[in-house]
Amino acid sequence: MDGETRQPAAARSRSVLSRGLSLLDAFSSGEPELTLAEIAGRTGLPKPTAHRLLGDLVEWGAIEKSGPGHYRLATKLFWLGQLVPMHRVLRETALPHLERLHEISRENVHLAVPDSVYSLFVERVTGRDAVPLGIGVGARLPSHCTATGKVFLAWGGRERFRQLVNVGLTRFTPRTIVMPGLLHRDLARTKERGLGVTYEEAEAGVSAVAAPVHGRGGRVVAALSVTGRAQTLDLDRFGHAVRAAANAMSSALPSCV
Repeated sequence: MDGETRQPAAARSRSVLSRGLSLLDAFSSGEPELTLAEIAGRTGLPKPTAHRLLGDLVEWGAIEKSGPGHYRLATKLFWLGQLVPMHRVLRETALPHLERLHEISRENVHLAVPDSVYSLFVERVTGRDAVPLGIGVGARLPSHCTATGKVFLAWGGRERFRQLVNVGLTRFTPRTIVMPGLLHRDLARTKERGLGVTYEEAEAGVSAVAAPVHGRGGRVVAALSVTGRAQTLDLDRFGHAVRAAANAMSSALPSCV
């Protein structure tokens, strides 16, 4: 030994870039604003390191200060997200089908794409009569409690399901499915009927129905959903409508998707 202080291998392997990206991953749709202590705790970084990296991200425009010692994601990330070619093509293709679904349902209508074990919402059409939701464009929710996420899990194979179980099935409401065996059976029903359905599983009083959008080779590249009040959302009627819209969008996608 030469007397120098050596870092653990795991710490040495984390580059400045990876540590900076871990700060962005600390935020979620349910907690869009965090303190320095919360960010440091979630990333495992020392507070001085987290504070220095946050300063760099604030200067670059990825994060902004929302108050003394508080941070939130900034609009530059949203602007960059609009440049992702696949998402842009999906959003442009989906928009007329989303608008038609909204005319039929008068509820919140979403386009989502799979993002690891999450469902990432990339477009939305809504109106004043739709039930207010705590999510919007850019929100990312766990797959097991969302209708679009169940679509991605049902068609995503064993590996995506295994990854989700390893991350953990968080309970959001008393109706959230948190047992892997029950979720596995629910996903089998999802694929059988061609629709993902949730009933107050992510948010009390809210239900949703979603259908897969198929791209090249039949792979599921996105999902369309209708989300509304659990007591009044007609899952049978809107299930037929969302399936028809998803099929039409699948046919309209360019061959490169």
